[in-house]
Amino acid sequence: MSRSEVSLSEHLADSIVEIIRTERLVPGDMLASSRDLARRFEVTTPTVREALRRLEATGVVEFRHGSGTYVGPGSERRLLANPHLPRSSRKSVLELVDARLVLEPAMAAEAARIRVPEAVEQLAAAAANALYPPEESLRRSTHFHVALAAATGNTLLRETVEALLQVRAREQVEIRHRYSDRGRDHGEHVKIFEAVRTGDPEAAERLTREHLRAIRASVLGADFTDTDQANPQAESAGQEQPR
Repeated sequence: MSRSEVSLSEHLADSIVEIIRTERLVPGDMLASSRDLARRFEVTTPTVREALRRLEATGVVEFRHGSGTYVGPGSERRLLANPHLPRSSRKSVLELVDARLVLEPAMAAEAARIRVPEAVEQLAAAAANALYPPEESLRRSTHFHVALAAATGNTLLRETVEALLQVRAREQVEIRHRYSDRGRDHGEHVKIFEAVRTGDPEAAERLTREHLRAIRASVLGADFTDTDQANPQAESAGQEQPR
């Protein structure tokens, strides 16, 4: 594909996003066909398809075989995941946990102060996700920690947590496998939820930090077979935990 063709498909992708925005389309809504879009923008159908493939890569649109093109969940995100990261390792999993330790306790405190009603209801439902195996929980409702961020009422905070979990999806699956006591995970989520529901920022922050530190300890104690990993003691000693 020539440089001019790339530029055209990029411009066309932006125009399709603008259609989604101005027509107030939401995830699950159907887009016009490639032929209709080609006529609308006076370009070829292959150019439209290339633009749609660009948007599919970031989840802005979804192709459904035999049905058409639909608005995807990425249309509402400001932060996008990179699906081409290397396989997970102890170090990469710890990076995810430590990033979450920096961000999520403060978000939990804010959630307890703000308590957006519908988000708190969703948080209550999401707490039960911990009881299910990792593969099944990923297919269920909103992730508990995404719902926790949503309870702040700040869309960008919710998207930040959501993006972290998607950018490091492999590491998040590893966390779910390593922190395998479903009853404990669920119980800790319920305590965090109760702190948010009752408007106790200090407890929400403390409980979220304790929960994530327990996850970190499980990762440190887990058996990683990657040959490039340092031992758990070195990881623990070489990196100060967020406070």
